[in-house]
Amino acid sequence: MERPVLDPAEQRVLGALLEKELTVPASYPLSLNALRTACNQATSREPVTDYSDAEVEATARALKERGLVRIVWAGKGSRTLKFHQLLSDALDLADDERALLTVLLLRGEQAAGELKTRTERLHGFADRAEVEACLARLAARTPPLAAQLERRAGQQDPRWLHLLGPAPQSVAAAPTAVIDREVVLAGGPAARTAKVRAGYDEVAATYADFMADDLTRKPFDRWLLERIPEEAPGGPLVDVGCGPGHIAAFLADAGAEVTGIDLSEAMIASARAAYPDLTFTVGDYTQLLRPPRDPGWAAIVAWFSLAHLAASELGGVLASLGRTLVPAGWLVMALQVGHEVRQFASWHGHEVDLTFVQHDPRFVRDAVAAAGLVVAEWYVRGPQDERDGSADLLYVLAKRP
Repeated sequence: MERPVLDPAEQRVLGALLEKELTVPASYPLSLNALRTACNQATSREPVTDYSDAEVEATARALKERGLVRIVWAGKGSRTLKFHQLLSDALDLADDERALLTVLLLRGEQAAGELKTRTERLHGFADRAEVEACLARLAARTPPLAAQLERRAGQQDPRWLHLLGPAPQSVAAAPTAVIDREVVLAGGPAARTAKVRAGYDEVAATYADFMADDLTRKPFDRWLLERIPEEAPGGPLVDVGCGPGHIAAFLADAGAEVTGIDLSEAMIASARAAYPDLTFTVGDYTQLLRPPRDPGWAAIVAWFSLAHLAASELGGVLASLGRTLVPAGWLVMALQVGHEVRQFASWHGHEVDLTFVQHDPRFVRDAVAAAGLVVAEWYVRGPQDERDGSADLLYVLAKRP
């Protein structure tokens, strides 16, 4: 559904219902008296309010008309009405997303550390970084449900607020302009592919030097990649869009039989020179074939190699890759996500014509599921440092049934 715009009373009613559904399930749905008490309680509410029964009931009925509240009878023969929230289903909220939105609705703008403490009864976040990752996920949704405020003088940590009401001007809001994720296909797929091949051929040597120590600064990436040879069902792995071969080499060191494939002949030449004991071949991963001596790949790794696909292509490419997996085989992806299409005329000190497309994390996960794969795990984290740029990073592990 479209993101609802809620006035303060509607925010308080829905926040109270979201909270009490988890903290006092035995008395949920809430009677009018219980809902008014929950809205007006003196703790864990900012600001403290004094809504009357009539105000709370009128607000709840208005929310019912919008499909955000259900009103039910307390029981057979009872005249007592009870109120049940539908917002979490309407917005398709995960448990951690729901917990953060609940506290933001009830207490306004807060820092990630405050949110971790205040959501303990609703969801167990391991640390502040996990809270920040969830907030970033909410901000990356289409439309966004949360936003980070500009840091004010004297504030140690940035503060966040929900976007279910009018946002103040100080919010670094998600862009409202139409994002043309099809612009990469303006000249057709063949022209796009030619630009990608030429661009990576041009930067190959410089890019290989730049990426040589990339994994040494990324403990999360190493942890994820090390799991692939252990959890794959046995058989060969393929690194699609392998670039200079550093990911394939890491997988090989972890015990995998791995092949690297890339469009760029110069990238493949660089990979072969750096890792002569491994197999690298020039090819287009959108036309990936099964390995010659096996029924399929045990795992396909696409590590930041889907960056030049239009939104209309992503699902088809994922389905094509999935068909080359063995049953229970893994597709493991990492990609930048967000709300930008970035065009580069210069990259790594070379002239290029490359367009990088950021997709919404939920869109990516939906595309994986539509391709017939089961999303087993997914993670969103912020940039590690300036080398990652400003975009969030999405990691997806999906399995062929």
